[in-house]
Amino acid sequence: MYTTKTLQEEILRLKKEHDICILAHAYQSHDIWEVADYIGDSYGLSLEAAKASQKTILLCGVRFMAETVKILSPQKRVLLSHSMAGCPMAEQISADELKALKKEYPGYTVAAYINTTAELKTVCDVCVTSSSALKIIKNLDNPDILFIPDCNLGAWIAAKVPEKNIRLMKGGCPAHTGISAKETERIRALYPNAKLLVHPECLPEVTAQADYAGSTTGIMDYAKQSRDKEFIIGTENSIVQHLQFECPDKQFYALSKDCICSNMKLTTLMDVYRCVCGTGGEEIILADDVMEKARRCIDTMLTLG
Repeated sequence: MYTTKTLQEEILRLKKEHDICILAHAYQSHDIWEVADYIGDSYGLSLEAAKASQKTILLCGVRFMAETVKILSPQKRVLLSHSMAGCPMAEQISADELKALKKEYPGYTVAAYINTTAELKTVCDVCVTSSSALKIIKNLDNPDILFIPDCNLGAWIAAKVPEKNIRLMKGGCPAHTGISAKETERIRALYPNAKLLVHPECLPEVTAQADYAGSTTGIMDYAKQSRDKEFIIGTENSIVQHLQFECPDKQFYALSKDCICSNMKLTTLMDVYRCVCGTGGEEIILADDVMEKARRCIDTMLTLG
């Protein structure tokens, strides 16, 4: 029988033996963080994968993230830690539906949140992340922009770049959009000395109450660098635990007990163990033409961001 510690020790040994780089998204549990080579957001992990010397990349996260890793590192073997780990937002619009939208909005530049499938990226003009979206949208020459799929992140961007004509579709993250303005007011009253830090995937009326709105990495950096001692965290609840480990002298509270990504929580430490043993996970296979076309909107993001 394994304990968490002995299982972690085996994973650390086997990943070296089998030349595997482990990438863990910030929403993974802390026991998985402790065996990862790199931790971060979806795009940051993709860049680390491209730089890694290992020939096999194990992505502990969800499918669109593993696809992005494969697009940026087509020569490497890429494994997704749990085959059922998807992203509801990434699956809210198909490539055919986007093609129809493009006919409805001719001449618009299609900006896709990175939380989209590889197939959808093939018919988009530029990709953005929550941390790079503002800069990239500002740098687009075209004032007419169709932003997909997250209308909450899109609305947050639109409010900051009024010079752009941004059209939105009705999509978003179920975990973040489940947080209400009323719930936010209640938690703020409960912890009046705490700074409220939220992800712009939250509803606009929630984001409007925040002391800081930004990406997961931005939220964590703000909390770690701030002189304040109490924080309400308005993003996936695993971030509360991670910040508790990193800043034991500070207090962190979840904005909502229900802000949980069930897809991220599918991956367990035992899943990671089975992957490094060669008996678990799913290898990500993408057609060459899909990778080539999807890469274009990511390259445009690099150029503009």
